[in-house]
Amino acid sequence: MLPQQGYDVIGDVHGCAIALKMLLERLGYTKKRGVWQHKSRQAVFVGDIVDRGPRIRESLHIVHDMVDRAGAQIVMGNHEFNALSYFTPMPAHSGRSYLRERTARHTRIIQETLDQFANHPQDWQDFLAWFKAMPLFLELESFRVVHACWDQSLIDDYLKEYGHNQLTDEGLLQTMDRHALPGRMINRLMRGINLPLPDGIIMRAKDGYERHLFRADFWTKSPTYYQDVVFQPDPLPPEVATRKLPAEQKAKLCYYSSKEKPLFIGHYWRMGDPKPIKPNIACLDYSAVKYGKLVAYRFNGEQQLQAKNFVWVNVEQKAPFTTTLNF
Repeated sequence: MLPQQGYDVIGDVHGCAIALKMLLERLGYTKKRGVWQHKSRQAVFVGDIVDRGPRIRESLHIVHDMVDRAGAQIVMGNHEFNALSYFTPMPAHSGRSYLRERTARHTRIIQETLDQFANHPQDWQDFLAWFKAMPLFLELESFRVVHACWDQSLIDDYLKEYGHNQLTDEGLLQTMDRHALPGRMINRLMRGINLPLPDGIIMRAKDGYERHLFRADFWTKSPTYYQDVVFQPDPLPPEVATRKLPAEQKAKLCYYSSKEKPLFIGHYWRMGDPKPIKPNIACLDYSAVKYGKLVAYRFNGEQQLQAKNFVWVNVEQKAPFTTTLNF
């Protein structure tokens, strides 16, 4: 049954189950026969339910059961894709054991999830099968949802080739090839636009990683400088920010027009009080697992998004994670 009153689009959960339950309560959802549901609305999750947080397994069960009972929809996040890839074996002739190589860095990212499922192996296999079936994007009558970046030309190519918005078995293996359509699709929609820093410059991010790339937006029409398109918590090095963006880097960008349907994304670790990025674009990832906010947007069909429609809970740095409501 379709929601009669609207949708509640919810940002990256990352194992913050307590915050998720509090947010659902704020939004008017109640638990009936073990599943969270609303009498006239439907939740939509932007992906990244797994990794990092203290209650990953519980979070997955909450969201899965809502989707299974048609109380919610979800798109795949890069962390669901990474988990799926980490456990997808490769053919013997490929020269690698798994689709996502089990490097120290990759293992560190997924370790909290592995630990929490260590005594629940069948549960984990069931969730991996669910990850693979997740839509890569959603286009509804009046709005769109994708984890990181909406690239219309790429989505059109994918729909023309496959006729649907999910990964096939063959397509999953092809994602290791960044030039193949499934590889380009996953890299753009799940991870967004990542541009290289010029001249081999390395940036040390707040999470401790050294990065050669930075996250760029997809809603700036005619950027001139690097700083015009940066969209991440960490600022660019000063010697990069005011440098002109070369043509070859501009060619890697895409553009989401202000005339398009409202679009909801996650992925980008926002801070501060939630508000639209553009009148028709909202990012709902406000760093819940890093003691930020777990955020939802109450969408009622409006084509100009409103700050007043954001709802959130604050996640505080205590053990276990606790939350406070914000009004």
